[in-house]
Amino acid sequence: MKSADLQDEIRELNLAYLMLAQQLVREDREIAMFRLGIGADVADLINGLTTAQIVRLSSQQMMLCRVRFDDSALLGMLTGEGRDAATASLHAAIIAAGKPVETLA
Repeated sequence: MKSADLQDEIRELNLAYLMLAQQLVREDREIAMFRLGIGADVADLINGLTTAQIVRLSSQQMMLCRVRFDDSALLGMLTGEGRDAATASLHAAIIAAGKPVETLA
């Protein structure tokens, strides 16, 4: 994949993520914070973004969302390994809820 194509893909991902995140925060802030793995300060910032700011942010050369598959046990539960799908999904949600929200310094 060419560098320009990769940058286009990252921009599209960022734009989709920011639009979804803002919609989630506006609909139900607490659930959005849980699903997105963000704190109250970031939720407030996302909620207040203008369309122009979202477009500018999406053009950054790095992904703005973070994939939370850094825990192999959690990933295994989400894929349903060793349990039925309903139980695995519930167990994964409980474990994810117990993880602290990470902050960027």
